[in-house]
Formats: sequence, structure tokens, C-alpha cells
Amino acid sequence: MDPTLALSDDTRQTAGVLLLSMVAIEWGGWYLLKVVRGKVAVTEFQRSFERAGHAHAGVLVSLALLSLILADGAQMSGIQEVFARNGTWIAAILLPAGFFAASAGKGRTEANRFIWLVYAGMVSLAIGVISLGLALLTT
Repeated sequence: MDPTLALSDDTRQTAGVLLLSMVAIEWGGWYLLKVVRGKVAVTEFQRSFERAGHAHAGVLVSLALLSLILADGAQMSGIQEVFARNGTWIAAILLPAGFFAASAGKGRTEANRFIWLVYAGMVSLAIGVISLGLALLTT
């Protein structure tokens, strides 16, 4: 077995973008620290959604990086490959965006219409991990 890790061009490029996105997640952590320390006035609802958005961003970007590497080894093709390669990183955008956008606005105490992004992210994540999991189990 060759001990080197051979990444596809798609994986290498997507992983590069995902790693660079970690800077935005880091900035979000700095902002969240200001929220938690009382430097930014938000409602309890907004504080909860901002925490959820930040946590989902970090976890899902990390999962997306791992998923890309696993997808390279899963010998997939067609729509299953598209879903397995892209579902998790798309969820890493949609879910946090939904939490942040749905709670935006001064004094908000309930989600606005952008909550649909959270649900779209959940669907994307489910499709991505199911596609990849099945591919790994059947190859």
C-alpha cells in the first residue's frame, strides 16, 4: 500500500477554500466572545442562534474536510459522488448562514423567514453523509 495520500484536484481545491474559510469562523468566534462578554447587545434568542451558527460552522467545515478525503477513497461516480463530495460543505454554508440570518435584526426574539436556510442545510448534510456512508460501505 502506498503511504502517500493522493488527493483529487476537486478535493485539493475544495479543501483549500474550506481551510481559508476557517479565518471567517475564527472572526466569528471573536465576535461571539464580544457577545458573551456583554460588549454587543443581543437578545437571549440571538445569543443562542449565534452560538449555534458558530458551532455548526466549525464542526461542519471540519467534517467537510474529512468527507472530501473519504470521498476520494470511495470509488464513486455519478450523482452519488456529487452528493457525497458536496453535501457536507454546502451544509457548512447553509446551516450557519441560516442561524445568523434568521436571528438578524435589533431586538429579535424569534426566527425570521431566513430560517429556511437551516432546514436546507439539514437536508444537504443528510444527503451528503448518507451518500458517502453508503459508498464507503459498498466499495
